[in-house]
Formats: sequence, structure tokens, C-alpha cells
Amino acid sequence: MDTIASLFSFITTPVSWVIVQFHSVYGALFGPDTGWAWGLSIVSLVILIRICLIPLFVKQIKATRAMQTLQPEMKKIQERYKNDKQRQSEEMMKLYKETGTNPLSSCLPILAQSPFFFALYHVLNGIATGDTIGVINESLLASARKAHIVGAPLAAKFTDSSSKVEALGATLTDVRVVTAIMIVLMSASQFYTQRQLMTKNVDTTVKTPFMQQQKMLMYVFPVMFAVFGINFPVGVLVYWLTTNLWTMGQQMYVIHNNPTPGSKAQASYLERLNKHVTHHGKARKRSERTIIKAIVAKGRDRNEFERKFINGLSKAGLAAQTDGTVVKSETQAVAQTEDGTPTSTAAPKRQQPKRQTKSQRQSGSAKTAGETTSESESESESSSLSLSKSDEPEDAKPAAPAKKAAQKQPGTGGTRSKAQSGQRKGPQRPKSPSKK
Repeated sequence: MDTIASLFSFITTPVSWVIVQFHSVYGALFGPDTGWAWGLSIVSLVILIRICLIPLFVKQIKATRAMQTLQPEMKKIQERYKNDKQRQSEEMMKLYKETGTNPLSSCLPILAQSPFFFALYHVLNGIATGDTIGVINESLLASARKAHIVGAPLAAKFTDSSSKVEALGATLTDVRVVTAIMIVLMSASQFYTQRQLMTKNVDTTVKTPFMQQQKMLMYVFPVMFAVFGINFPVGVLVYWLTTNLWTMGQQMYVIHNNPTPGSKAQASYLERLNKHVTHHGKARKRSERTIIKAIVAKGRDRNEFERKFINGLSKAGLAAQTDGTVVKSETQAVAQTEDGTPTSTAAPKRQQPKRQTKSQRQSGSAKTAGETTSESESESESSSLSLSKSDEPEDAKPAAPAKKAAQKQPGTGGTRSKAQSGQRKGPQRPKSPSKK
């Protein structure tokens, strides 16, 4: 470990100087020899480093999303050239060059933190061994050796012997309890951060080996932190726990305000954005206009959540524009009455006729059939009577009472259809009594 620390010795002096400057501020508030002064100095060092790494973190997010987008294409290349590894690597590099993606960009924040981590470890190790490092002189070294965090010295480790811990003015039980709690919190925060990324901020429509690797890392990283954490001094554990908490909070902010397209986080975000825009009638924030502009630019390539968002705006009488703004739709404008109640001014929809029940349809058809039958029979009777008066012979007139009697047979109800009477349209020749 000393060899690795010596490689980063060039940054030891700046790190020790930053810690001393923060210690002078917190020492005036809590006392120079207290654990609060030295512990908050380490926490402040972490915050300062992470603020400087925010541009790299943004670049990491973009690189990670670009890699997720390229996973289907990468899988096709692997299947196409599975027997030619050289050609497979060439096609991968060509794909990265065309899309401007760098796989190492997702590791930039971790790589950038490594020098500060090893420099801090070297400083705390010097405090434990009683060696002056960087700008930490003899007086500061004595003050740091007296500082305890909840009973554990800054330079104490979980694996230290009781004699070494007693030399730092503490007990072995206090050191192991404090370090064990900090290691558990460090591993739990790392696991929650990775799990939050996998369950909320991953495109669920793409199933690739990359997702399986991320899922495996979700369990591997916490175990690695637990194994290596027993060899870290308390001050380094404070540094790493603060880093994990910062990463978790930073990732929660990104997932909440700028989620990955197609993820569950995007569905929740667009649902909140739809309510906000519908309530105010416009996109008030610049970040909201940026999201809406990207959704409109996709056109038919929108995913399920984005289409639902556009449809929600349309139902509310709003329309998203190409510049990210939201205006009232011309086809479904919303007006207000005198008391301020919103009323729709869209053209009224044509109402469909009410659906009738089976009994209503049967009664209606029977009524119509009865009316038609009675009308046809009255017409046929009137035509037959006119013919009987003019064209019938004298011997055919007595047949009329018999005809009426036949029509009034029981069970017929006094009415018959044209098919039952056997009559045809037009004038008919009367039947003779002999045929009857």
C-alpha cells in the first residue's frame, strides 16, 4: 500500500493543506482537538471534491445513457461476428466513433477521486504512525491524534491491536463497534444507490447483457466495501461514507428531474409534469421546456410514457410546440364564464342514439308490422269492394259475406298478412262460389 501511496504523494500536500484550512475554521467553533473539528474537515474535503467533479458526473450520466442506447446495436455486432473477435472489436470501435461514445466516461468520477482517496489515506496513516505529512506539523499531528469520533480515533482501524488502540487513547471495543457500524452504513448506501439505478432509472424495454452486469455489480460492490473497509482508518471511512451519501443524493436528484427515457422514473416524472403544466397552462421552468422539446422532436419514435404525456396535454386542451413551450390547442380551446369556471368551446359532439333493450326492439317491430298489415289489408279490401261493385257478376256477390267470415276465424285476431291471404298486388278476379 505504501508503494501505491507514494505514487500519489504529489497530491498529498494539497490535500493536507485543504484539511488544515477547514480545521482552522471548525477548530474555532468546536475546539482544535475535538473529533468534530477534524471529522467535519474531512467531510468538507469530500464536498469540495464532489462539487469540482460535477461536470464529470454529468458526462458520466450522458455516457451511461448512450451506452444503454447502443446495447441493441452492440448485441447485433456480437452475434454477427461471434467467430471473429478482431472484426468484432473493429466494429465496436467504429460504432463508438460514429456515436461519439466513450465506454470509459462512465468511470471518470471514480478515477478522478482515486488520487484524493489515496492521498487522504496516506495523511491519516501518517497521523497513526506519528509522522508529519505535507503541511501537517508536529502541533497539528498531536491535535489529530487526540481527536476521536464517537470514541474512535481518526487513525484507528478495525484490525488494529489493543496496544496500538490504547496508544491512541481509546479502547478496542469502541474502535471495532464504531468501524463496524460505519462499514455497514457504507456498504448499505452503496447497495441502495446501485439498486435505485437498476430499478428506477433503466430502460425496461431493452434487455441486454449490460443490465445483467449492472445487476451483478449491485451485489459485488457492497461486499468489496465490507472486505476492504476493515483495513481503512476511521477518517477514511468518514470520507468514503460521505462520498456514498453524496452520490446517493446526487443520483436521487438526477432520477427525479432528468430520468432515463423508457424507465419507471420517466413515467413518474411525466405524470408530475403533466399535472403541473395542465394546472398552470404552460411550462414554467427551463428544464421542463427542454424535456418537452426532446419529446416533440422524437415524433413517432416516442415511447409509451411520452405518448401518454402528449395525449394528456391534448385532453386538457393544450398542445406541445417544437421549442418546448405549451399553448392552448385551436381545436379544443378552453374559455371561462363570468364566475371563472372553465368551459369547453369545442364543437359539441354528435350524440349517439340510446341503445334499446331486446323487449323494446321486439315490441317496436311488432307494432310496426301490425300497422303495415292493417294498412295493406284496408287497401286490399277497398280495392276489392270497388271491383265488386263494377266488374263482378251478379252471381259472385253472395261470396263476400263468406270471405268476411273466413277472415274472422278464431285465432287469427281479425287481421292477416298478405302472405296468409294469398293476395297479390293489383286487381284480382273474384273466386266463384263453386270453388269455395
